[in-house]
Amino acid sequence: MRGHLYFVTGQLVAREMKRKYSRSRLGILWSVLNPLLSMAVLSMIFSTMFRKSIEDYPVYYLTGLLIWSFFTAATNTAMTALADNQALLLQVRLPRSVFPLSRVVTAFVNFLYSLAAYAVMLLVFRIPLRESALVFPVIVLFLFLFSLGMGYVLSVLYVFFGDIRHLYGVALTLWMYLSALFYPLELLPRTMQAVIWQNPVYNFIAGARDCLLYGRMPPAMVLLRIALWGAGMYGAGRVVFWKSQNRVIQKL
Repeated sequence: MRGHLYFVTGQLVAREMKRKYSRSRLGILWSVLNPLLSMAVLSMIFSTMFRKSIEDYPVYYLTGLLIWSFFTAATNTAMTALADNQALLLQVRLPRSVFPLSRVVTAFVNFLYSLAAYAVMLLVFRIPLRESALVFPVIVLFLFLFSLGMGYVLSVLYVFFGDIRHLYGVALTLWMYLSALFYPLELLPRTMQAVIWQNPVYNFIAGARDCLLYGRMPPAMVLLRIALWGAGMYGAGRVVFWKSQNRVIQKL
Protein backbone atom coordinates (compact mmCIF):
# COMPACT_ATOMS: atom_id res chain seq x y z
CA MET A 1 0.00 0.00 0.00
CA ARG A 2 2.79 2.40 0.92
CA GLY A 3 4.61 1.64 -2.34
CA HIS A 4 1.38 2.39 -4.22
CA LEU A 5 1.09 5.77 -2.49
CA TYR A 6 4.69 6.63 -3.38
CA PHE A 7 3.96 5.75 -7.01
CA VAL A 8 0.78 7.86 -7.09
CA THR A 9 2.55 10.81 -5.43
CA GLY A 10 5.39 10.54 -7.93
CA GLN A 11 2.97 10.51 -10.86
CA LEU A 12 1.10 13.55 -9.53
CA VAL A 13 4.37 15.43 -8.99
CA ALA A 14 5.52 14.60 -12.53
CA ARG A 15 2.18 15.83 -13.89
CA GLU A 16 2.46 19.10 -11.96
CA MET A 17 6.03 19.68 -13.17
CA LYS A 18 5.02 19.09 -16.79
CA ARG A 19 2.01 21.38 -16.48
CA LYS A 20 4.01 24.16 -14.85
CA TYR A 21 6.64 24.29 -17.58
CA SER A 22 4.58 23.08 -20.57
CA ARG A 23 4.67 26.47 -22.33
CA SER A 24 8.22 27.38 -21.36
CA ARG A 25 11.24 26.76 -23.58
CA LEU A 26 13.68 26.97 -20.67
CA GLY A 27 11.52 24.70 -18.54
CA ILE A 28 12.98 23.74 -15.18
CA LEU A 29 15.82 26.24 -15.65
CA TRP A 30 13.39 28.92 -14.47
CA SER A 31 13.67 27.40 -11.00
CA VAL A 32 17.31 28.50 -11.10
CA LEU A 33 16.88 31.75 -13.00
CA ASN A 34 13.92 33.14 -11.03
CA PRO A 35 15.72 33.49 -7.68
CA LEU A 36 18.83 34.86 -9.40
CA LEU A 37 16.86 37.50 -11.30
CA SER A 38 14.87 38.49 -8.21
CA MET A 39 18.09 38.72 -6.22
CA ALA A 40 19.71 40.90 -8.88
CA VAL A 41 16.79 43.34 -8.96
CA LEU A 42 16.45 43.66 -5.18
CA SER A 43 20.22 43.89 -4.75
CA MET A 44 20.40 46.83 -7.13
CA ILE A 45 17.69 48.60 -5.16
CA PHE A 46 18.70 47.86 -1.58
CA SER A 47 22.38 46.86 -1.51
CA THR A 48 23.57 50.47 -1.31
CA MET A 49 21.04 51.27 1.40
CA PHE A 50 22.06 48.32 3.60
CA ARG A 51 25.74 48.03 2.61
CA LYS A 52 27.02 49.05 6.04
CA SER A 53 24.65 46.84 8.03
CA ILE A 54 24.55 43.71 5.83
CA GLU A 55 27.67 42.10 4.39
CA ASP A 56 27.18 40.04 1.20
CA TYR A 57 23.70 41.48 0.79
CA PRO A 58 22.76 39.49 -2.38
CA VAL A 59 23.34 36.19 -0.56
CA TYR A 60 21.54 37.51 2.52
CA TYR A 61 18.49 38.28 0.42
CA LEU A 62 18.69 35.09 -1.66
CA THR A 63 18.77 32.91 1.47
CA GLY A 64 15.52 34.42 2.70
CA LEU A 65 13.99 34.38 -0.78
CA LEU A 66 14.52 30.64 -1.26
CA ILE A 67 12.84 29.81 2.05
CA TRP A 68 9.98 32.22 1.37
CA SER A 69 9.47 31.06 -2.22
CA PHE A 70 9.22 27.41 -1.22
CA PHE A 71 6.72 28.20 1.54
CA THR A 72 4.47 30.36 -0.67
CA ALA A 73 4.61 28.01 -3.66
CA ALA A 74 3.82 24.99 -1.48
CA THR A 75 0.88 26.55 0.35
CA ASN A 76 -0.60 28.38 -2.65
CA THR A 77 -0.62 25.29 -4.84
CA ALA A 78 -1.71 22.91 -2.06
CA MET A 79 -4.68 25.20 -1.38
CA THR A 80 -6.43 24.25 -4.63
CA ALA A 81 -5.28 20.61 -4.72
CA LEU A 82 -8.62 19.08 -3.71
CA ALA A 83 -10.76 21.29 -5.93
CA ASP A 84 -8.46 20.83 -8.94
CA ASN A 85 -8.58 17.04 -8.60
CA GLN A 86 -12.32 16.74 -7.99
CA ALA A 87 -12.80 14.04 -10.64
CA LEU A 88 -10.05 11.82 -9.23
CA LEU A 89 -11.30 12.32 -5.68
CA LEU A 90 -14.80 11.16 -6.60
CA GLN A 91 -13.88 8.34 -8.98
CA VAL A 92 -10.69 6.75 -7.60
CA ARG A 93 -10.14 5.37 -4.12
CA LEU A 94 -7.04 7.21 -2.98
CA PRO A 95 -6.05 8.82 0.31
CA ARG A 96 -7.23 12.40 -0.15
CA SER A 97 -4.12 13.73 1.59
CA VAL A 98 -1.99 12.63 -1.39
CA PHE A 99 -3.22 15.59 -3.46
CA PRO A 100 -1.99 18.44 -1.19
CA LEU A 101 1.12 16.36 -0.49
CA SER A 102 1.97 16.12 -4.18
CA ARG A 103 1.74 19.90 -4.56
CA VAL A 104 4.10 20.46 -1.64
CA VAL A 105 6.54 17.87 -2.99
CA THR A 106 6.45 19.62 -6.37
CA ALA A 107 7.35 22.91 -4.69
CA PHE A 108 10.14 21.09 -2.85
CA VAL A 109 11.58 19.72 -6.11
CA ASN A 110 11.64 23.27 -7.51
CA PHE A 111 13.31 24.40 -4.28
CA LEU A 112 16.07 21.81 -4.78
CA TYR A 113 16.71 23.15 -8.28
CA SER A 114 16.83 26.68 -6.86
CA LEU A 115 19.61 25.58 -4.52
CA ALA A 116 21.82 25.34 -7.60
CA ALA A 117 21.53 29.11 -8.00
CA TYR A 118 22.31 29.49 -4.30
CA ALA A 119 25.44 27.34 -4.60
CA VAL A 120 26.66 29.55 -7.46
CA MET A 121 26.21 32.68 -5.35
CA LEU A 122 28.10 31.13 -2.44
CA LEU A 123 31.00 30.49 -4.82
CA VAL A 124 30.83 33.98 -6.32
CA PHE A 125 30.94 35.64 -2.90
CA ARG A 126 33.48 33.11 -1.57
CA ILE A 127 31.33 32.03 1.34
CA PRO A 128 32.54 28.63 2.59
CA LEU A 129 30.20 25.98 3.93
CA ARG A 130 31.11 25.02 7.49
CA GLU A 131 29.96 22.24 9.80
CA SER A 132 26.91 24.31 10.69
CA ALA A 133 25.58 23.73 7.15
CA LEU A 134 24.63 20.21 8.29
CA VAL A 135 21.76 21.82 10.21
CA PHE A 136 20.22 23.21 7.02
CA PRO A 137 18.53 19.93 5.93
CA VAL A 138 16.90 19.74 9.36
CA ILE A 139 15.55 23.28 8.96
CA VAL A 140 14.23 22.39 5.50
CA LEU A 141 12.57 19.26 6.87
CA PHE A 142 10.61 21.24 9.45
CA LEU A 143 9.84 23.91 6.84
CA PHE A 144 8.41 21.13 4.64
CA LEU A 145 6.24 19.89 7.52
CA PHE A 146 5.11 23.43 8.34
CA SER A 147 4.16 24.11 4.71
CA LEU A 148 2.39 20.75 4.38
CA GLY A 149 0.35 21.37 7.53
CA MET A 150 -0.65 24.81 6.23
CA GLY A 151 -1.45 23.24 2.86
CA TYR A 152 -3.80 20.70 4.45
CA VAL A 153 -5.73 23.42 6.27
CA LEU A 154 -5.89 25.74 3.25
CA SER A 155 -7.02 22.95 0.89
CA VAL A 156 -9.99 22.22 3.15
CA LEU A 157 -10.86 25.91 3.58
CA TYR A 158 -10.74 26.48 -0.18
CA VAL A 159 -13.38 23.81 -0.82
CA PHE A 160 -15.86 25.57 1.48
CA PHE A 161 -14.75 29.18 0.99
CA GLY A 162 -13.17 29.91 -2.39
CA ASP A 163 -12.43 33.54 -1.49
CA ILE A 164 -9.78 32.31 0.94
CA ARG A 165 -7.40 32.31 -2.03
CA HIS A 166 -7.64 36.09 -2.39
CA LEU A 167 -7.53 36.71 1.35
CA TYR A 168 -4.46 34.50 1.65
CA GLY A 169 -2.74 36.49 -1.10
CA VAL A 170 -3.24 39.69 0.89
CA ALA A 171 -2.06 37.96 4.07
CA LEU A 172 1.09 36.75 2.29
CA THR A 173 1.99 40.32 1.32
CA LEU A 174 1.93 41.40 4.96
CA TRP A 175 3.64 38.16 6.00
CA MET A 176 6.49 38.80 3.56
CA TYR A 177 7.22 42.26 4.96
CA LEU A 178 7.25 40.75 8.44
CA SER A 179 9.81 38.13 7.37
CA ALA A 180 12.81 40.49 6.95
CA LEU A 181 13.66 39.21 3.49
CA PHE A 182 15.47 42.33 2.30
CA TYR A 183 16.17 44.41 5.39
CA PRO A 184 18.15 43.82 8.60
CA LEU A 185 16.05 43.15 11.68
CA GLU A 186 18.43 45.22 13.82
CA LEU A 187 17.25 48.47 12.20
CA LEU A 188 13.75 48.05 13.64
CA PRO A 189 12.57 49.09 17.13
CA ARG A 190 12.83 46.36 19.77
CA THR A 191 9.06 45.97 19.98
CA MET A 192 8.86 45.34 16.23
CA GLN A 193 11.77 42.92 16.41
CA ALA A 194 9.88 40.96 19.06
CA VAL A 195 6.83 40.79 16.79
CA ILE A 196 8.86 39.47 13.84
CA TRP A 197 10.49 36.81 16.01
CA GLN A 198 6.99 35.40 16.54
CA ASN A 199 6.74 34.90 12.78
CA PRO A 200 7.45 31.20 12.12
CA VAL A 201 8.78 31.82 8.60
CA TYR A 202 11.30 34.35 9.90
CA ASN A 203 12.66 31.71 12.29
CA PHE A 204 13.27 29.38 9.34
CA ILE A 205 14.97 32.21 7.43
CA ALA A 206 17.11 33.29 10.40
CA GLY A 207 18.18 29.70 11.03
CA ALA A 208 19.15 29.21 7.38
CA ARG A 209 21.16 32.43 7.33
CA ASP A 210 23.02 31.45 10.48
CA CYS A 211 24.08 27.99 9.34
CA LEU A 212 24.82 28.83 5.67
CA LEU A 213 25.71 32.51 5.34
CA TYR A 214 27.35 33.14 8.72
CA GLY A 215 28.74 29.65 9.31
CA ARG A 216 27.44 29.33 12.86
CA MET A 217 24.92 27.21 14.68
CA PRO A 218 21.51 28.88 15.06
CA PRO A 219 20.61 29.70 18.69
CA ALA A 220 18.92 26.87 20.57
CA MET A 221 15.73 28.93 20.93
CA VAL A 222 15.50 29.39 17.16
CA LEU A 223 15.96 25.66 16.56
CA LEU A 224 13.32 24.90 19.18
CA ARG A 225 10.86 27.28 17.55
CA ILE A 226 11.56 25.78 14.13
CA ALA A 227 10.87 22.27 15.45
CA LEU A 228 7.73 23.29 17.33
CA TRP A 229 6.27 25.27 14.43
CA GLY A 230 7.04 22.51 11.93
CA ALA A 231 5.76 19.57 13.95
CA GLY A 232 2.88 21.54 15.47
CA MET A 233 1.51 22.89 12.20
CA TYR A 234 1.86 19.51 10.52
CA GLY A 235 -0.02 17.81 13.35
CA ALA A 236 -2.76 20.45 13.37
CA GLY A 237 -3.10 20.27 9.59
CA ARG A 238 -3.43 16.49 9.63
CA VAL A 239 -6.14 16.63 12.29
CA VAL A 240 -8.13 19.31 10.43
CA PHE A 241 -7.80 17.42 7.14
CA TRP A 242 -8.76 14.05 8.62
CA LYS A 243 -11.83 15.42 10.40
CA SER A 244 -13.01 17.30 7.30
CA GLN A 245 -12.57 14.58 4.64
CA ASN A 246 -16.17 13.40 4.51
CA ARG A 247 -17.57 16.93 4.39
CA VAL A 248 -15.09 17.80 1.64
CA ILE A 249 -16.35 14.92 -0.53
CA GLN A 250 -19.96 15.95 0.08
CA LYS A 251 -19.18 19.56 -0.85
CA LEU A 252 -17.34 18.56 -4.04
